[in-house]
Amino acid sequence: MTPHIEAGRGDYAETVLLPGDPERAQWMAERFLEAPRCVNRRRGALGFTGRFRGKPVSIQTTGIGVSSFLIYTHELLDYHGVKTLIRTGTCGGLSEAAPLRGMVISSEVRAEGPISGQVFGLYQPAGPDPALHALALRRAADLGIACSAGLTICSDVFHHPGGRARFDEPRALGALAVDMETSALYRIAAQFGARALSLLTVVDHIVTGELTDYSERQALFTDMTRLALEVAAESS
Repeated sequence: MTPHIEAGRGDYAETVLLPGDPERAQWMAERFLEAPRCVNRRRGALGFTGRFRGKPVSIQTTGIGVSSFLIYTHELLDYHGVKTLIRTGTCGGLSEAAPLRGMVISSEVRAEGPISGQVFGLYQPAGPDPALHALALRRAADLGIACSAGLTICSDVFHHPGGRARFDEPRALGALAVDMETSALYRIAAQFGARALSLLTVVDHIVTGELTDYSERQALFTDMTRLALEVAAESS
């Protein structure tokens, strides 16, 4: 076990889906996995392992923001030998191409800037594993799942003093959405030589001010979860 994960070696599959919310992790495991078993309950960050289409896959809660996200992904990669990380998260829409309740595949991510809590800077991009990205696009088309793929922005500050104006520059660059973990995902995967992909569902829209209700969010994640699991099964 590790300081934050009570599971032993071998309790996680080599491919792990990464939702932020423990309720979402449990919902995903119970609805989509064959014979899911809970492998982590420490600090309420639920983790599960089961099978999808006969292939082993795990789901691990990461919490909110880069600091929490990096703790769990580092321990998964370093101690548990995980090889593929697929984020199944939420985001705020920044473009009409990423409507409320729509899905975004992060083809490239840039950290928002120094005030974001990330020091990478807006003009230092990172990206997903190319093969996973291409596979996700193909499987989305096969499954009839509508999604947008492109640039996303990452910030570790939710309640930001800049308000909506902070997104003027990212929007001018064509950014589709903003989330709080994808930059960390792509960078730590590169550090460990692992594969990574970020799939995001738009739960609020920065431009229009639209917002989904928390009570409907689990149902909104069906397509994202299906796509993530199809990619996991085909790439394992």
